[in-house]
Amino acid sequence: MQPITEIPEMPEYIKGIINLRGKIIPVMDVRLRFRKPFREYNDRTCIVVIEISEVSVGLIVDSVSEVIAIPDEEIVAPPSMAKEGNRYIKGIGKVGTDVKLLLDSDKLLNDTELEGLSEL
Repeated sequence: MQPITEIPEMPEYIKGIINLRGKIIPVMDVRLRFRKPFREYNDRTCIVVIEISEVSVGLIVDSVSEVIAIPDEEIVAPPSMAKEGNRYIKGIGKVGTDVKLLLDSDKLLNDTELEGLSEL
């Protein structure tokens, strides 16, 4: 994983910034965003860069095992049993006998957080 430059006075889950091909990208630890315990970074730890409301954000994830396309007809709405936890889930993808949770990236950060990150 490439080095991350820390930024003071950011939420704990915003780990800092990286320089990706000349573009400054804020980086968020997904585990910490979901209030999970911190895990030491290792050789499997990855930064996945996504767009959230036109702001590039790097997501620190434990590992990436595969990148797949799931047809729309294999995606269903998440169950409505735990509303708070479901706010980050856009859908559930069926892949053979497995299921994959699909994150709603637009809900990872609120407008105020995005505005602060876009100014970095």
